[in-house]
Amino acid sequence: MANSDTIRIAVRKFGPFETALQKLWDSYCTETGCTLQAEMVPMDLDDLHHAILGNQGLKNGDWDIAHVVTDWLFEAWTGGSLEDLQPRIAQNPPEGYPDGWSKSLLSMQEFGSAIAGLPFHDGPECLIYRKDLFSDSTEQQKYFDQFGKTLQVPETWDDFKDIARFFYHPDDNLYGTVFAGLPDGHNAVFDFCLQLWTRGGELIDTNESVVINTKTAIEALTFYRDTLRDKTIIHPNTMHYESVATGMAFARGEAAMMVNWFGFASMCEVIEESSVKGKVDIAPIPCTVGNESASLNVYWLYTIGSGSKHKQAAYDFLRFATSRQNDKLLTLEGGIGCRISTWKDGGVNAIIPYYHKLEQLHQNARSLPQKANWAQIAKIIDQVVLQAINTDTPVEELLEAGQQKINAIDKPTSNHGDTL
Repeated sequence: MANSDTIRIAVRKFGPFETALQKLWDSYCTETGCTLQAEMVPMDLDDLHHAILGNQGLKNGDWDIAHVVTDWLFEAWTGGSLEDLQPRIAQNPPEGYPDGWSKSLLSMQEFGSAIAGLPFHDGPECLIYRKDLFSDSTEQQKYFDQFGKTLQVPETWDDFKDIARFFYHPDDNLYGTVFAGLPDGHNAVFDFCLQLWTRGGELIDTNESVVINTKTAIEALTFYRDTLRDKTIIHPNTMHYESVATGMAFARGEAAMMVNWFGFASMCEVIEESSVKGKVDIAPIPCTVGNESASLNVYWLYTIGSGSKHKQAAYDFLRFATSRQNDKLLTLEGGIGCRISTWKDGGVNAIIPYYHKLEQLHQNARSLPQKANWAQIAKIIDQVVLQAINTDTPVEELLEAGQQKINAIDKPTSNHGDTL
């Protein structure tokens, strides 16, 4: 339980988040005269979920403020863990609220008239690639000689694999691609959804039930299994990396391209460890012929615990942290600001020349199902994907077995708010 003079903040563990939040808190206290001490505790995904929701930490007052990802939002709200910010927003809104943000970053936290959080960190999934490698005339000639076609940013998954194989140079510590294969109930699920959607498939049926035992799902998981097992394509640490470690490997120059969060492209331009500054660009995620690209919109929110003893101070800090100036500060620290003003900022785009493309990415960004038990369902899908990679069991059997487990816990629900 927090001391009366301490405000406790549960933080998604990521260097830029931690440094930005400390700067924001220090400047907030300087500007307002707040005398509370901030105890910020960075945690990996599973630990964070357990601390704030599994252990009821937001509800019982252990945490005043927490980073909550949209995957967990429905669970957190329906479980009574989050404070409704709407009355405070109505009385003293954040700068430019709500027009300062894309609607795609406001709808998921709306439950009727209630507002469960404010946007913290964004960045839909996209294809991130080394533009210096793709534009190299020697590489272009080699690729044409080998494949009989022009080297260009892949629009199809077949081209993605060809190019990944072409750029596999382990002697130079350069690999074709890297995925976040570490089992954490998140990244393998995101990858599976993207493979499904870019093949024209759907994750939910008309009753809002999760369905994974479809023909398209078989094709999606088969491709993913084959790719992550292909040692002539993939970074050798793929199965040990979660998304942050994957992003760092790319920033060190160890992969030619990857499908990952926009933030890891942006990070390459601003962190000291990056060896690829000025060499990175983004594009839509590949798809199969005849289908359309898709992106995944998962974003992080600032939330206030329903059990917090410092709700007013917590809201005042959230309002401060989401200003135009501080949203930009988060971006330059290595996170991804959520305000339209940051996306279009000339100074930001001078450093990160593809930052303005965020608005375009949001146009084909999709969301995961909003279900109170989504974390459980995601674990089942995660297990199915990992079994596919680590065993020779037919994909059809794995998906069918996973479907049976999902059916046992999945009940039809109606989505709130807008869909993306």
